[in-house]
Amino acid sequence: MNGSSTAFIVVGLFLAGGVYSFIKQKVSKNIVVLLAIAAAMCLTAGIVRLEVWYS
Repeated sequence: MNGSSTAFIVVGLFLAGGVYSFIKQKVSKNIVVLLAIAAAMCLTAGIVRLEVWYS
């Protein structure tokens, strides 16, 4: 794992926690969907950047 993949995964998990929190607070669905998309993109980028795929 290099630094950028770790950072993407950590940010993605942080945003996913925000999605959970916003759902509990009953925040607007548009904001929750936007945050969920950002979390999914960060997690995907972090997983794709892992070096295990290139061996």
